[in-house]
Amino acid sequence: MQVNWKGVFPAVTTQFHRDLTLDLEGTARHIEALIDSGVSGLVMLGSLGENNALTHEEKLQVAHCAMEASRGRVPVLSGVSELSTGEACRYVRAGEKAGLDGFMVMPAMAYRADAEEAKAHFLTVARSTGLPIIVYNNPIAYYVDLLPETLLEMADQDNLVAVKESCGDPRRFTDLANALKGRYTLFAGVDDLALECAMLGAEGWIAGIGLAFPKENQALWELMMAGRWEEARTIYRWYTPLLHLDVGVKFVQNIKLAIQEAGLGSEWVRLPRLVLSGEERERVLKIIRHGMENRPTVPEPASA
Repeated sequence: MQVNWKGVFPAVTTQFHRDLTLDLEGTARHIEALIDSGVSGLVMLGSLGENNALTHEEKLQVAHCAMEASRGRVPVLSGVSELSTGEACRYVRAGEKAGLDGFMVMPAMAYRADAEEAKAHFLTVARSTGLPIIVYNNPIAYYVDLLPETLLEMADQDNLVAVKESCGDPRRFTDLANALKGRYTLFAGVDDLALECAMLGAEGWIAGIGLAFPKENQALWELMMAGRWEEARTIYRWYTPLLHLDVGVKFVQNIKLAIQEAGLGSEWVRLPRLVLSGEERERVLKIIRHGMENRPTVPEPASA
């Protein structure tokens, strides 16, 4: 499938049963709700998809599940999160053979690569496939920061098509736009900076908490893309306490709990993560329930 690199591409969770086996039926049901909201694509097996808690075979099962659920309506991408560049290439080749539409590649895990090493990793993975790739930059989580000049040095690799920018500083979007001059599509990668990034040139959003609030998330995106900033700000101010749940060490647990509260899935996570408990759980539930009780009225998605 030809991918249109614009719009909301949610970073979909991997659903588990209570015994922590894969819940592929639950994952497929959630995908259906996301597609119904008007999303432009799906990113499976990213950080929210608990990529590193799954075996190689399980990752391919989730990928097949997503492709079957999508039925060609939207492109299906997979996160690539491995300990070594060689294993990343192995997974990318398997994913291409399986029929995925593209990938979102992270740095090699558990090693703080410098700029040259990071560049070598991304270029080597990209050269192992003919499919398009989103470069995922998240120095807060993965300790590797792909600066604009490094991305510019990688620009000759044609299938590196987009950047998910999650450094946490919206000023980076302007630096990227100035340096790269449209070479890559820029995706917002931090939920509670989505409006700021959209104003500064983001053409896509790899969304997190929108998994629990897909219609509101899509409406916000479409208002921003239409330049209807006053209406967008109104939704954004309601949404921001929820968007904050996408930030921090336990963002996966936060968002899965929100998905459960919304009736779209379960909160089960694999070790070493544990579901939220005690005062921490009550604090997050209070935010989620307040948001649900005060939902704004939003229009149906333009793509519906």
